[in-house]
Amino acid sequence: MKNKILIGLGAVLILIQFIRPEKNISDDRTYDVSTKYAVPADVKSLLKVACDDCHSNKTEYPWYSNIQPVAWFLDHHVTDGKRHLNFSNFTSRSVAYQNHKFEETIEMIKEGEMPLESYTYFGLHSGAKLTEAQKQTLINWAQTNMDSLKAQYPADSLVLRRPQGK
Repeated sequence: MKNKILIGLGAVLILIQFIRPEKNISDDRTYDVSTKYAVPADVKSLLKVACDDCHSNKTEYPWYSNIQPVAWFLDHHVTDGKRHLNFSNFTSRSVAYQNHKFEETIEMIKEGEMPLESYTYFGLHSGAKLTEAQKQTLINWAQTNMDSLKAQYPADSLVLRRPQGK
């Protein structure tokens, strides 16, 4: 009985290798944050190592992303990350949305919620473990962009309104 279970599990593990999620590699940056906002080299570098894998249209996949069920786990993280914030389509959204996302970026970094701890487990993505100075660089960048929006637009146009009934 034990052998049958092990053989069955082995067969399932082999079969699921053929069910692969679509990879996030389009790299479409038509509406990238950099098309409207200045992204200094140091910020660009930090975004690339700490944010872009889950918050852009270009994920750099590690070797283990080709193994199931790990690929499904990674796909879920990337999909969820892009749902919350996608720097690659940032400027296609309303100014209120952009302002709100800069505000959320500051909040998430200050609270230590981003990047996710699971992204750096076991020494993976060590460049994404941001120092306090690097965190402050990203916070300052986001705040500068919020200040710029505040100077350009009326205050009420920067408030993200939630759909009624939700």
